[in-house]
Amino acid sequence: MDGPGPLGDFLQARRARLRPEDVGLRDFGARRRVAGLRREELAQLAGVSVSYYARLEQGMSRGASAEVLDAIARALRLDGHEREHLDRLAGAARRTPRARRPRPEKLHDETRDLLRTVDAPALVLGRRSDVLAWNPLGHALLGGHLDFHAPDDPARRPNMSRMLFLDPHNRELYVEWKRKIRAAVGNLRISVGRHPDDPLLAELIGELTMKSPEFVSLWGDHRVQPCDAAAYELRHPVVGTVTVTQQTLSIARSPDQLLIVCTTPADSSDARALALLRQVSSGLVVQGDRVAVRVGEGERAAERPVERLREDGDARVDEPVVQRLGVVGVQPQRHS
Repeated sequence: MDGPGPLGDFLQARRARLRPEDVGLRDFGARRRVAGLRREELAQLAGVSVSYYARLEQGMSRGASAEVLDAIARALRLDGHEREHLDRLAGAARRTPRARRPRPEKLHDETRDLLRTVDAPALVLGRRSDVLAWNPLGHALLGGHLDFHAPDDPARRPNMSRMLFLDPHNRELYVEWKRKIRAAVGNLRISVGRHPDDPLLAELIGELTMKSPEFVSLWGDHRVQPCDAAAYELRHPVVGTVTVTQQTLSIARSPDQLLIVCTTPADSSDARALALLRQVSSGLVVQGDRVAVRVGEGERAAERPVERLREDGDARVDEPVVQRLGVVGVQPQRHS
């Protein structure tokens, strides 16, 4: 095995976060060559030999028992999510890796039916955060600048992690972009623990490492925190500022897939913004920095650059674009 591997990397990162005083050890003031606890200190707390713990961190031992993992988890002060992640990494280290390129992920018909019945913005993510499908409102809210049908083609599927780190539209969309990318990295960490031998997942991590300094910083921290539900304020180019709660739901038929639903409080300004987006998204086309609105028969479609519309004085920043376009008689545009 080359290098410590995911298990060793995780143990080293968690050990580096602890100080002697955090775990009740005396620090005699001697200069410490590494951040956090020394290996011998952690081994002492866990009740295992220093040489055995060193082999675990170095990727030279794959047979850690459940009792040893429990002791190490307690010594490292792991929370529940981190403890589960440790178990997954240890289990993967025991298995012989199989070099096999996985097949493209598929969406069950039942999942597609479920997505179609969701009235709120929604999308389905695969285990690598690929967008496997979205409903029209989910597409309009989170990816309106992309082709609605792109998820149907595995070669063109948008990837939510890639979009968050590398797509300027998403950096602008999330007011608290740094908080959103931190949550995305936490979910990626869990996926790597579950699928350590997935070459496509490794390629995604490698690409983000090469192209995003922010990703490098967050990935090196080894934090494991799933995002079950979180509220995010969005700066949407069509409806202005809107706050939604992104709720993550597991899919029983496909454990590696997640249904993401964006909700708002009933009768709130945010709910009205989504209602407006629903109204116009059936006739709104976003291409690059331009917005075109399909209107009724005999009327001309309005088209202007988005940024110019928001900043040239004709419309205020955060004011819904469609109000300034004066859209009337919008006709539905079918997503076939």
